[in-house]
Amino acid sequence: MTNGRVPVRDGELFFDERGAGHPLVLLHGGSLDHRMWDGQVGPFVRAGYRVIRYDARGHGQSSTPTSDFAAYDDLAQLLAGLDIARASLVGLSYGARTAVDFALAHPNTVEMMVLASPGVSGMQFTDPAILALMQHQAEAAQNRDAAAYVEYFLRAWVDGPHRTPDAVDPQVRERCRQMARGVVDAHASGSGALRELGALERLGELSTPLLVLVGDLDSNDIHAVAGRIEAEAQFAASAVVPGTGHTLAMEQPAAFNAAVLTFLERARLAR
Repeated sequence: MTNGRVPVRDGELFFDERGAGHPLVLLHGGSLDHRMWDGQVGPFVRAGYRVIRYDARGHGQSSTPTSDFAAYDDLAQLLAGLDIARASLVGLSYGARTAVDFALAHPNTVEMMVLASPGVSGMQFTDPAILALMQHQAEAAQNRDAAAYVEYFLRAWVDGPHRTPDAVDPQVRERCRQMARGVVDAHASGSGALRELGALERLGELSTPLLVLVGDLDSNDIHAVAGRIEAEAQFAASAVVPGTGHTLAMEQPAAFNAAVLTFLERARLAR
């Protein structure tokens, strides 16, 4: 096991690396950190992968943003710092959003991708329940009410629009609460804009084999984006994980891990 920090423009990224074999990079969701992948690291290492998970800028133990930045550029600098020329990517939500931008900017660096609960740069939210919760979250931020800000995040992206909080595994909810509160406490002072590529209108350029995974209880907006990726990317498959929402890797780790490992093995054999 190795962990450390890799310098990026105006900051550094914390990473955790385990195992040997084909590089497999795990990209966490927004307001979470590398620990969301605790249920994946062991199975992926045992399957023969060199597993790298890291905290995105403005999350976990990585630097707080102080200027405009691009998450996909940060990923490129991380891979260069770890001497990785080519890797497969597994991203959830914001992590999937970063993975797609990275694949567009560096297509020859990506071997395969798994996009779970995918966001995509350029998407617009239309789900009324999510929009309402995002508005409440923005008001909590303006009022500097960290507890309320985190709770509205949980309501939107852990519970989701189709469940009440008591319908969600309390351990998953608490893990997400702790990570999100850590992001608020450590990085609320951040400044600078996130630069992205507007990938929603460029999905047809994605040429790497990819799998889209979405929970059946996730927001309609996420299902719509997942459908567009499957329809427009050149080599895409998709699957729905029943009984789970946006944080499906944490809620249903066994099903998630099996789907990811089966896809990676089949895609590698087909190449």
